[in-house]
Amino acid sequence: MSSNDNHSSPRAAAPRRRVQVPTVTIAHGGGGSAMRDLVEDVFVGAFGDGGAPLEDQARLPMADLLARGDRLAFTTDSFVVHPLEFPGGDIGKLAVCGTVNDLSVGGAVPVALSCAVVIEEGLEVETLRRIARSIAATAEAAGVRVVTGDTKVVARGACDRLFINTSGVGVIRQGLELGIANARPGDAVIINGPLGDHGAAILAARGELAIDAPVASDCAPLNGLIAALLAAVPGTRLLRDATRGGLAAVLNEMAEASRVGVRLDEDAIPVRAEVRGFCELLGLDPLYLGNEGVAVAVVPADRADAALAALHAHPLGAMAARIGTVTDERPGRVVMDTPFGGTRMVDLLVGDPLPRIC
Repeated sequence: MSSNDNHSSPRAAAPRRRVQVPTVTIAHGGGGSAMRDLVEDVFVGAFGDGGAPLEDQARLPMADLLARGDRLAFTTDSFVVHPLEFPGGDIGKLAVCGTVNDLSVGGAVPVALSCAVVIEEGLEVETLRRIARSIAATAEAAGVRVVTGDTKVVARGACDRLFINTSGVGVIRQGLELGIANARPGDAVIINGPLGDHGAAILAARGELAIDAPVASDCAPLNGLIAALLAAVPGTRLLRDATRGGLAAVLNEMAEASRVGVRLDEDAIPVRAEVRGFCELLGLDPLYLGNEGVAVAVVPADRADAALAALHAHPLGAMAARIGTVTDERPGRVVMDTPFGGTRMVDLLVGDPLPRIC
């Protein structure tokens, strides 16, 4: 965190400075007036102004945190994506959703975020303004505040236009114990929506594959959906968001950590027809594509219907489905029943099937 460019705490009523050039230059990272112009115009302008002076740190009232729970959750992630803007989202929305979701799947109610940006010289200021506004809008939709941040500018070629790091804090209420090692034989495996939308949208938007896939990213903050699920099924065993590595990575990690097996029903796994066709053309498996709005839940079998009802009642859970069962067979392995009556192993991949998408 830079000590002099924190754009967290809103400042008082002086007229906001404006960037007067169309692209970011090295001077915007130099700590002088150009940098103040950029921070006040783009970030303070987007994230809001509550009248307090800028400080070198955000200050969160302890009483407010303690009133919400008994543990603080803290997470951080960095986001690189090409292109910066894509159907269904952009790198700013992706950064907020990723951090909100990482907190939420641990059972935490997200409270506050930081946002640090590394900007390549030459990035259009208007592009940066759009992304900052997207960060602000997504944070507002998720009910969290961006309370601190940092800005760095690097020379051309030193990064791919814009990198963002977001960290987040949230509070876990007393008695809630979610964990990757909590799955038990007989539990139901549930997801809230179709697989692969984000991966297919990003790959198509790059234009490198000469394939037009009419798919938008599923990028979305899942904290509201997860709150509804936990209210309906307080005994939920574990939650994970199926981002890089997809559903396959989450289930393999769970099977290993919980020392259980997982049996999937391929027919029950929701995948949009457009994504399925995209994958068939490229020889990809939707189980391994990244998602930014898919949560995996494991609940006791006798609570599966209640979990599905809660998810179906939320806009982000309309296509929720029970896709498999935790078993005591083949601990550490994931198998899938196919529509043709056979089974196949769902292993972890050694690497990514295609260039990184998030």
